[in-house]
Amino acid sequence: MSRIGKLPVKVPAGVTVEVGEGGVAIRGPKGELRVPVLSIVNVEFVGGELIVERMNDLKPARSAHGLTRTLLSNAVEGVTKGFRQTLEIQGVGFRASKAGENLNLSLGFSHPVIVKKVEGISFIVEGTTVLHIEGFDKQRVGQVTADIRRLKPPEPYKGKGIRRRGEVVKKKAGKTGKAGKK
Repeated sequence: MSRIGKLPVKVPAGVTVEVGEGGVAIRGPKGELRVPVLSIVNVEFVGGELIVERMNDLKPARSAHGLTRTLLSNAVEGVTKGFRQTLEIQGVGFRASKAGENLNLSLGFSHPVIVKKVEGISFIVEGTTVLHIEGFDKQRVGQVTADIRRLKPPEPYKGKGIRRRGEVVKKKAGKTGKAGKK
């Protein structure tokens, strides 16, 4: 039995759950999410808890058991607390600012990079070099964060670029110079 899959997902007050054919709809104060459920896994809402059980012990059912429970747990957490990821911008002249709902990034290109607002995602700029991405859908928050980071990933020689908070960039040694040439 899956260690993760057998744990029930506690549903706090203020969150409504509807278990239907092919999926589970979860509504809370921050929004609404729908989690698809495979037919080899059974989901029940009993006594304020979501319980996930698999139909058989074949490999696909075992794989889907823990995955489904984790997706349901993330959805419940998202509609109650939400998710937040932080990016740091490093480099001379690199900065972020808000332009209405959009995000305006100066990343050393000849033009500013504008990131359009994504439904369910909010951008918070702290100072000019720290960017917070918030939302209730964990997958969407992670994807938007990855898309922004991909605009200017940290380079290995000076470390300039966009990185996640706490990310360590291993720096390479540059060229040794003209010390031995005559």
